[in-house]
Amino acid sequence: MAEPAGRLTRPGRAPPVPPGWTKNPLDTASMLLDSVSSMTDRAPMADAPQHVNARIASRVRTLRTDLGMTLDALAAKCDVSRSMISLVERGESSPTAVVLEKIAWGLGASLATLFDDSSAPANPVSRPADRTPWRDPQSGYIRRNISPANVPSPIQIVEVILPAGARVAYETGARAVRIHQQIWVQEGSIEVTLGTVTYRLTAGDCLAMELNEPSAFRNRTRKPARYLVIVATERSRTARG
Repeated sequence: MAEPAGRLTRPGRAPPVPPGWTKNPLDTASMLLDSVSSMTDRAPMADAPQHVNARIASRVRTLRTDLGMTLDALAAKCDVSRSMISLVERGESSPTAVVLEKIAWGLGASLATLFDDSSAPANPVSRPADRTPWRDPQSGYIRRNISPANVPSPIQIVEVILPAGARVAYETGARAVRIHQQIWVQEGSIEVTLGTVTYRLTAGDCLAMELNEPSAFRNRTRKPARYLVIVATERSRTARG
């Protein structure tokens, strides 16, 4: 095999190549980096579900009580059963992203708000170790809040990894608060449907949208797609009943 252009070689025998490994040093390095990255991403997932479910439980319960809403009232508003909401608030369920989006809509909040860690000390700096990943049990997509926790800001940043072939559809539409989003694709390509309009985005593309009608995210390719969601919530000035 020819050496890549610009590569310096030393005389003598090359070290043996492990069985099944390619002789191309660039490929070997890529495999090692992929393996390390994969292990790093998977390591926190073992304990993450229980930890994140407890966080979601606390956020939903707090937001609901702050609004003075009963379980029955929230269930009627967001079209999620009272028993399911009760399970979520007790941390005894692993709800899908679609169910959580409905609950967030009923609470007048963004989906990202439900993943905030209300127990974390307020800190304007967010570090990688602070970001617990959550996997949607239905689509398999992984999300993690990037923004610092408990900092008074109308802006939230979320990282999402959408697996190959996955699709997530949110049924909620107009809400009591205006929520703006911008989708910035970092790797791969996705389709974003807002109402009846579909946008095809590839790495580097950024889509601005308002959450005022049903939306869907789809990855039609054979590779995962990674994108950032920048969320800005504009509180309504009118009193809510």
